[in-house]
Amino acid sequence: MAITTMGEASPVPSPVHTAPGAITCSVVPGDERLKFLPRVFGRRYIQGETAVFTWMRRLCRNYKGGFWDFVDLSNGGFYLRLVRDEPLAICVSTNDYVGAMSADAASIVVSLFAINELLFDGAHELDDAYYALRDYAMQHTECREILRAID
Repeated sequence: MAITTMGEASPVPSPVHTAPGAITCSVVPGDERLKFLPRVFGRRYIQGETAVFTWMRRLCRNYKGGFWDFVDLSNGGFYLRLVRDEPLAICVSTNDYVGAMSADAASIVVSLFAINELLFDGAHELDDAYYALRDYAMQHTECREILRAID
């Protein structure tokens, strides 16, 4: 499914299990993009954005950049999502995970790694954001791959 949002305000069509009470997501509209990173990462917004891109480069050898959506979750979480139709090969050397997943799932993985990195660096204000994104990942159709990658 092609998702070319470029900051549309409508909800993001995402591969999640649709159950009552499911966590929903929406792309941050174009006019709100400049406020997103400082809102979600606080004073560490440059570090947060850089960490997401760096983790994608580390885990996906064929990543060469691209447009990223900023995504808000209805449970207060967020993630940065690479807009790409093709699956990505992901390799996590620290846990021997090797697999392929959609750009959406891979973006959840790298956002979790980035938030975790900031938490280890003392950004305790992101603790809830990590668990909110993980809760969203638990309802994703690629949940098993996401969990294997972050294990």
